[in-house]
Amino acid sequence: MDQRSSSSLRGEINDLDLAANLIRAADHILVIGCSGGGKSTLSQKIAKRFGFAYVSLDRDVRWLPGWAERDETERKRIIAEKVAQDRWIMDGTNTTTFDLRLPRSDVVIWVRMPRLLCLWGAVSRWFKWTGRTRPDMAPGCPEKIEWEFLRFIWTFEQVYSPRIVAGLAEYGPGIPVLQLTSRRQMRALLNLLDAPE
Repeated sequence: MDQRSSSSLRGEINDLDLAANLIRAADHILVIGCSGGGKSTLSQKIAKRFGFAYVSLDRDVRWLPGWAERDETERKRIIAEKVAQDRWIMDGTNTTTFDLRLPRSDVVIWVRMPRLLCLWGAVSRWFKWTGRTRPDMAPGCPEKIEWEFLRFIWTFEQVYSPRIVAGLAEYGPGIPVLQLTSRRQMRALLNLLDAPE
């Protein structure tokens, strides 16, 4: 079982109906969470449903062909451009850019799945896309899996979730945050969003 951070989130939403209404009214949605948890899939479904521009930090900001990382100054410039757009949903957790992204966000969806589910998601994605580049990844970055990446997923809750909680408190204290901790919750949210208004 995962060790969840004991820190409470100031703007935490526990009601899926309320969350669905906030998402419907939002112009800027930030989706964060551990790799393999389903945040890209969720983001793309919401983008399609409501006509948001879909921004993937991995595809649009961080990576260049051949798994080369963009320079940090260039990454920040791109993010500043993206968050200035009228309507977007942005998928990516990097807490070092919360200062740019959170102040422009209307709602945050934290896909906070158990680590075994995230590991399974990452490994099954690798099997599906081996040798090819998935749609939410930068061109020229074929799917791969490495021990360091698996370790990142395994330790995410312990190492990175406290940074997320601190970043949300510092840069988005008034922003509603919905935590999705199971596939069932994610399906329920999508069903609510698909329902006629």
